[in-house]
Amino acid sequence: MVLRAPVTESEGFTDVTESEGFTDGTESGGFTGGTESGGFTEYLWDRTKTLRVAIDDLEFLRRLGDGTLPLEAFRTYVEQDSLYLAGYSKALAILASKSPDPQTAAFWANSSAAAATVETALHADLLEGGLLPPRAGEPEPSQACLGYVSYLIATAATQPYAVGAAAALPCFWIYADVGRGLAASAAEVLAADPGHPYAQWVTTYDAEEFQQSAATARSLVDAAAEVAGEAERDAMVTAFTVATRYELLFWDTALNTQPWPAS
Repeated sequence: MVLRAPVTESEGFTDVTESEGFTDGTESGGFTGGTESGGFTEYLWDRTKTLRVAIDDLEFLRRLGDGTLPLEAFRTYVEQDSLYLAGYSKALAILASKSPDPQTAAFWANSSAAAATVETALHADLLEGGLLPPRAGEPEPSQACLGYVSYLIATAATQPYAVGAAAALPCFWIYADVGRGLAASAAEVLAADPGHPYAQWVTTYDAEEFQQSAATARSLVDAAAEVAGEAERDAMVTAFTVATRYELLFWDTALNTQPWPAS
């Protein structure tokens, strides 16, 4: 399945969950319940269920889990993810500067630093360790990568803090969810070959510290929703949904590449 990166909210992958998810007994079906105990982020998760199921069903992830993904496709993914992290770290740094308190700022700032250093170093090891096929020249961002990064940075810079945080959350949460599932499906592959080129990636995103970071990001978005007005919460829902669309496109186009038009 080849998908086209959306350039506006109404284009690209159609999110058929528009009327689904958390219901509060009102005709509109929007979120008006409490935000305690993860209520708002649970609503976001439920609302994007169709997108998340599509992510779980991607051929790229299935073949990554069973070890049959072509090495060229994995290299493409790692290259694009490295380019993405450079931009994502900037979006997180902007969130840190707009955070409502020092503790929240520290989380986003530390996450920005980790994206720019620790995770980038892992990607460099994968690309330069001799396990993946070489590529001539420097990679350029794919349509999905450039669109996703541009959206996150623009949202963090121009929208209220709460909306930027909601846009940043899918990268934490969906990666943590996917990583947990991949670790389970890849267990046999890794038992037979601990040096498999996908092993480092799988273990990183299923690691307890990454799962905890995802949980913290969720709690911060819930806290932001608790003090946000109705219009701002609606914008948070849109931001989370658009970012989730980009997550789907990013995974899918690592295998089903979409070259830029010739210049």
